[in-house]
Amino acid sequence: MARPASDLPAHTSPIISPQPRPSGQYLSQWSDLHDSQPPTPGIPDNLISPAFTPPATPGAGTPSRHLHAEPKSVPVDTSLDDPSQKQPRLLERLPTVECVVRARIPTTSGAEMFLHLYQNDSDNKEHLAIVFGNNIRSRSLDAEKPGETEMDRMIRGAYTGRLRPGRISSRIEPEPKRRVFDKRKRSGSALKNVTTVPEDAVLEIPTSAPVQPPARTQDEQNDEHPQPSIPATAEELLASGPESEHKPPLVRIHSECYTGETAWSARCDCGEQLDEAARLMSLPTSTGGVIVYLRQEGRGIGLASKLKAYNLQDLGNDTVEANLLLRHPADARSYGLATAILADLGLGTDSDVTKPEEEQGIRLLTNNPDKVRAVEGPSKEVRVRERVAMVPIAWRTHGVQGVKGAEIEKYLETKIGRMGHMIHEE
Repeated sequence: MARPASDLPAHTSPIISPQPRPSGQYLSQWSDLHDSQPPTPGIPDNLISPAFTPPATPGAGTPSRHLHAEPKSVPVDTSLDDPSQKQPRLLERLPTVECVVRARIPTTSGAEMFLHLYQNDSDNKEHLAIVFGNNIRSRSLDAEKPGETEMDRMIRGAYTGRLRPGRISSRIEPEPKRRVFDKRKRSGSALKNVTTVPEDAVLEIPTSAPVQPPARTQDEQNDEHPQPSIPATAEELLASGPESEHKPPLVRIHSECYTGETAWSARCDCGEQLDEAARLMSLPTSTGGVIVYLRQEGRGIGLASKLKAYNLQDLGNDTVEANLLLRHPADARSYGLATAILADLGLGTDSDVTKPEEEQGIRLLTNNPDKVRAVEGPSKEVRVRERVAMVPIAWRTHGVQGVKGAEIEKYLETKIGRMGHMIHEE
């Protein structure tokens, strides 16, 4: 039996029942964007939580209509830009960066990546590079260190191939030995009926019963009785075509966003963009890629100021106005560190001379045209050949999936209207 409200202490939250919101009207009219709309009856405004999409496993949690192929890209050439137009702020010189350690990261999606940790001479932060594929390597990591042993090199990740128990050389990967294991029971153990088999072992189980041939699969039956072929879609043709093997790698320059990546914030799509970039670089047709993860929270103003900006947004200001009211630039980020990291990973113009023409440069995942020029560096140390748009998943699925809500729509509206972002596919 519920107690009367008069018997409850003053700090007790009111007893309310959740009120469902019709999804059809929400998706078709985006009624949350209209401030004049009356609140849901019976629920105080300050208790209504925005809808959000929890963060997902990198590389697997952002469904997209591009399931088998990368989204369209647009060729770019910053040498043709109008010099009279506003130019992004560039550093006079690139910072000196060094990759101090690299480690293989298996993910729950099945994809693997190599996480590189970088130090530099311009700040005291540790920036990251998430590398997909085996052909992108760090020069500073592979460089010889005075007095180091082969074990030292393997521990800091300066090795080729894959680490396995018993490996003694960072440069030569031994052939894996295939060992034969018999099934043994472990007496007195909870695991006595469990067989542990290393990944490179062959399990032999003695049996007296004759081995039956496996049943024919549907594919084998179809080989004997061919079925009419189904025309492939354009995306499937692109995914299986030879062009996927010879193109510049995908690159995403991602700025740290604690609220969007960890705290499930629906004020931005940063977590969604990080997941989608990892998914695209993990596609079977991908030639590899790099996510440069820069520790410049809140467009460079820091987490404390970012949270203050959130409060200013709730008071009616957009993201640009909130930063300016806090005496910060609308965007305080710089990309010199990203340029230096890409050059260290062999993706700079000085490394292009050793590559075929079709593999030179990078394809940049971004909606921000200013980022294209900023990432290239003060002396064009990196060449951006194509820009690949990152269209919000909610837009591509008409609100069925992805981050959606009043805050994210206002955030994207500000990006387009006040910051010149091009959030669409050409």
